[in-house]
Amino acid sequence: MEEPIDQHDYASDLLAHILPAPSSASSNPTVHRVDLPARSARYAAWPSWMPPEIRDALVEFGTPRPWSHQRDAADSIWTGLHTVVSSGTSSGKSLAFRMPILTTLHEDSTATALYIAPTKALGADQLHDTRLLCDRLFATSGTTIGPCAYDGDSSPDVRRWAMENSRWIFTNPDMIHHGLLPRHERWGRLLRRLRYVVIDESHVYRGVFGSHVALVLRRLRRLARRYGSDPVFILASATTATPGRSATTLIGSPVAEVTTDGSPHGKRSFVLWEPALLEPGSNPASESGAETDTSASTIAASGPDGGQRRRSSGADAAEIMAGLVLQGARTLTFVGSRRGAEFTALGARRRVAQVDPALAERIVSYRSGYLPEERRDLEAGLNDGRIVAAATTNALELGIDIAGLDAVVLSGFPGTRASFWQQAGRAGRREQHSVVIMVARDNPLDAYLVHHPDALFDSPVEATVIDPTNPYVLGPHLLHAAAEIPLTADDLDDMAGHAVAADLVEAGLLRRRPTGWFITPDSLAAAQIDIRGGTGTPVAIVEHDTGRLLGHVDAARAPYHVHPGALYLHRGESFVVDDLDLDGGVALVHAETPDWSTTARSVTDIRLIDTVTSRAYDGIETGLARVEVTTRVVGYLRTLSDGTVLDMVELAMPQDVLVTRAVYWTITPELLERAGVDPATTPGALHAAEHAAIGLLPLVATCDRWDIGGVSTAGHPDTGLPTVFVYDGNPGGAGFADRGYAQLRHWLGATADAVRSCDCRSGCPACVYSPKCGNGNSPLDKAAAIAVLDTVGAVLGAADGDPEWSEHSATPDVDDGGGRAVSL
Repeated sequence: MEEPIDQHDYASDLLAHILPAPSSASSNPTVHRVDLPARSARYAAWPSWMPPEIRDALVEFGTPRPWSHQRDAADSIWTGLHTVVSSGTSSGKSLAFRMPILTTLHEDSTATALYIAPTKALGADQLHDTRLLCDRLFATSGTTIGPCAYDGDSSPDVRRWAMENSRWIFTNPDMIHHGLLPRHERWGRLLRRLRYVVIDESHVYRGVFGSHVALVLRRLRRLARRYGSDPVFILASATTATPGRSATTLIGSPVAEVTTDGSPHGKRSFVLWEPALLEPGSNPASESGAETDTSASTIAASGPDGGQRRRSSGADAAEIMAGLVLQGARTLTFVGSRRGAEFTALGARRRVAQVDPALAERIVSYRSGYLPEERRDLEAGLNDGRIVAAATTNALELGIDIAGLDAVVLSGFPGTRASFWQQAGRAGRREQHSVVIMVARDNPLDAYLVHHPDALFDSPVEATVIDPTNPYVLGPHLLHAAAEIPLTADDLDDMAGHAVAADLVEAGLLRRRPTGWFITPDSLAAAQIDIRGGTGTPVAIVEHDTGRLLGHVDAARAPYHVHPGALYLHRGESFVVDDLDLDGGVALVHAETPDWSTTARSVTDIRLIDTVTSRAYDGIETGLARVEVTTRVVGYLRTLSDGTVLDMVELAMPQDVLVTRAVYWTITPELLERAGVDPATTPGALHAAEHAAIGLLPLVATCDRWDIGGVSTAGHPDTGLPTVFVYDGNPGGAGFADRGYAQLRHWLGATADAVRSCDCRSGCPACVYSPKCGNGNSPLDKAAAIAVLDTVGAVLGAADGDPEWSEHSATPDVDDGGGRAVSL
């Protein structure tokens, strides 16, 4: 039997190998290290209400006794309380709901349960463990639970078996919405005896997506009641702000929260790594072997460093990953894009292959778009040790069980502190020392975080923001609910839907009768919902010569990733795209290993369709409008591995058009000049004001920043003036722009106060930086933004007879989202 490794010494050795020796040379990366102490386990006894045979099965399955939060949550669930358990990654939240569910299914042979996960991969992982546990528990008892998947990968035979036989079904919100609720008569057996509904990784359900899921769950509860059941809802969440309040909003009933984490974890050493500056005239691509960071986020690299570029985060992440693997560390590297994950894995493999070719073959990429069987094989390899390292998108951020990771590398800040902690939490083996390295991208946001660790380690995680009362979201769900079973007054009370139902009656989509609200023939066409935001039909990627299906890509992403001529990477193989047929949903490729890579180039425009309402002031106009946001891939660059651009190939691709609603304001150049903002600083002033306004919109519109877009320009063709737009990122609008316009003065007052009160000198994530900025947070001018916001506020306040308007708008305590705004 092997002696256990002293993980504390092992992790320290890893750091000693990876971190550069102290040096004054400018070629060394800037590094900050933060050590977080270990935490000891707090154990509890097994609950007395749980049968001994279930306890013995759980012990045999690897749990000698529960931690305190597992027992607290299980007791709360067992007493019939809706319960959310919010704790860190790998803290064993699954055991908290398995104890009461297995006990109930064991004692009542007709009881049923639902498990709902945001991704198929997570659901499959939970189903695998549950099947193993049930096989051990019920092998000789004669009890049959039949845990079964009901998702997009399930065959018709499996779906039929699940409907007719399974007592614990593993599914996702999409299948509840599209498959179970509209066909509830076929699911009567499940709904009639439904005792528990598990909502795993509930923090994922935020913004418009979360609002849709909240209404799907209300429709599920409504049908369960009609069939005579009242299930207990169990929510498992990563550490978030106000988990009980967020869970209550999600399911529509009070939820008890368990937040004291009793699980152990070892010491964690965090390294914040800023890649070294490149020598003048050198190229970042020539220093890599992984993908050069050619995204829009690199545009701002000329800002703080006076034009000097840094090595790409992908190159350094691949190098660090390879070094960790060669030191024997099992490693996961999170990368912000599918393409980046492929390139980072490829770069790490190349480096390791120079030392140990066999070991290099055990480094893989993992992302969405792979075939189901490929994903399952990779997940199994990560668990059983065949795979020693993976470069992945956030597809592995969620609770898929990956045992025994020594290190996690983050190629760039993931956008929120919640995701940062979730990804970092993948490292560690219970009480052993682990390593987390975040490699900064070449943009001001990541640079700020590297140099201000307190912004990560001393700030709370973001709140989960959803609003199921949003009429733009609620209306279609009321139509679906009425199609399932006619609505009653009690239903509308539960869904806060009386006013929206009245609007639907007036529009002829619902018909009011003495017994309730009924759908009309035209209603279902108006009720079509894509709860995940309209990514379109997946495009199949097919090898032309062999007919081999390689994977899929969303239709919205296809023009960027599989346009004609694109280099497409798939698990270390390279292909060139011959043809993209968006109507037919297929991209044809052929195998080729060129010495160049491709990067799509696109243009985005916003056009005023019509103004819903507007108001003119002295030098300022504000308005609410229907807008058309148009994005089109216009070509692609072919770039050699040393960074040399071969050519720009033009493409004639279809436009992606989003018709939505936007709030806007204009300001004349004369007023800007009086405010001290000259033409040279106007773009940075408007851009920073746009970012900050997007960050504060949740104050007046219950939304998530991922649901909002923004554009600022020093001269818009439709207004003829410097203009800032903030628009809803959902087709037709979701009500956020409307609410922003209705409270524009209060909203912009809070925005000005927030930017002014921030202690930073020239901008930071707390005020004007954005990790999703399409222009790489450039240009940004904090001081000029304050001048613009103060000027707009003074004009609006004077028009309302309140020139001291900003004093009446305190900076709110809202989700700052880590600066997440989308700027096109």
